[in-house]
Amino acid sequence: MKEPIGTTGLALNEPLIWEKGRKGRTGFSLPKRDVEHAPLDEALTGDGPDLPDLSEVDVVRHYTRLSQWNYGVDSGMYPLGSCTMKYNPKTHERQAALPGFASAHPLLPASLSQGILRMMATLQRFLGEITGLPAVTLQPAAGAHGELTGMMIVRAYHNDRGAPRHKILIPDTAHGTNPASSVLCGFSPVPVKSNERGVLAPETVAELMDEDTAGIMITNPNTLGLFEENIRKIADIVHGKGGLVYVDGANMNAMMGIVSMGNIGVDLMHLNLHKTFSTPHGGGGPGSGPVCARQDLAPFLPVPRVKEKDGTFHLSYDHPKSIGKVHAFYGNVGILIRAYSYILSMGPNLKKASQLAVLNANYVKEKLKDTFYLPYDRPCMHECVFTDKWQEAHKITTLDIAKRLIDYGFHPPTIYFPLVVHGAIMIEPTETESKETLDTFIASCKAIAEEAKESPELLREAPTKPKVRRMDETRAARHPQLAG
Repeated sequence: MKEPIGTTGLALNEPLIWEKGRKGRTGFSLPKRDVEHAPLDEALTGDGPDLPDLSEVDVVRHYTRLSQWNYGVDSGMYPLGSCTMKYNPKTHERQAALPGFASAHPLLPASLSQGILRMMATLQRFLGEITGLPAVTLQPAAGAHGELTGMMIVRAYHNDRGAPRHKILIPDTAHGTNPASSVLCGFSPVPVKSNERGVLAPETVAELMDEDTAGIMITNPNTLGLFEENIRKIADIVHGKGGLVYVDGANMNAMMGIVSMGNIGVDLMHLNLHKTFSTPHGGGGPGSGPVCARQDLAPFLPVPRVKEKDGTFHLSYDHPKSIGKVHAFYGNVGILIRAYSYILSMGPNLKKASQLAVLNANYVKEKLKDTFYLPYDRPCMHECVFTDKWQEAHKITTLDIAKRLIDYGFHPPTIYFPLVVHGAIMIEPTETESKETLDTFIASCKAIAEEAKESPELLREAPTKPKVRRMDETRAARHPQLAG
């Protein structure tokens, strides 16, 4: 391979900001006082908050140095499976920062919020068209929150029919938050095993589906990166018993413009706008997890809802069957603006983005399947899953491989997930990575596999080039430092 992109560089140490402070320093200048001096109330003259005294240059250097420790999609390839860390075009940041959006207070009356309300109403229509599920709420704050909202809608639907149900089917290839979301809504999760092809078999679902089961939560494509090819038959089985089909849409980046979820029997799903629609998550968020549903489930969606009458937009609370509010105000509007911008700028090319995501994942799969063990050797969607099975003979683990990738200049992929694959290495390249970048990543993986055989100590000591080295996980587990 060519010279690896990973190298050492100037990464300065930086103390806690409190340690930098010195009494009397200040980073700003106040104008000359034009009022009489007045002492503060005694209750306000104590020690006060623990804020360091810093100069302007102290603050700038502190945060600049911390930023130099970070790795993000602007630094390089970020192949996290089931996360879709795709590039965020900078124009979207510009749109979200427009004063009319960024400076709007959420308590403004509707008459002064027409631009934002129009944007939200249009985005709901876009998402409904993309999914084939026209009833949309933008309130949920992230994927798991969308799942929770979806399960609340499922519960409300069955309760409204006078026939509460108590179980939910959850495949072993679903995202890990699915069982938690269903339990929070009072359902008991029922695990469903996938077949030898890595997907659900209709007969397995038929054996478990009964009149006390509210429905099924399917991640599609699933966490193995495989499309649930029997989804239509499974939906018919679930509907035949009066249940609903919920899809975890975190992996929609593989299907935009290609699959209409409404047409294949899906009743409701959530989308991760902060994944599929260009705003990579991380660093604590924010996210956005809208729920899209078939029209007859609209009465149960959260309030308030954006409505239009005679060309004017307003927020409506008059929905007696609604599950109520699930988020303060109306959702994470900054992320909604970015997703709206992405859809407008891409238009019909949303389909092309999905096609390229699938192409890139299959390219990586084919190029590495003789390097890492591939448990399901078949066409994948937007991500592919390998294991460390062939490296185990040299006492090298998935974790060792991931740490060594850092030395080669790449953020590691998702590891040890999905749980149905032992020693999983889940790679999702996304659609924006060039063939040259993918080839460099592939060459790095092949070089690491050779090192596993010839010089395994290099992997066990990795990473050696970044500022922070490998954590002593045993010591951390036995002697955790939870303070400070």
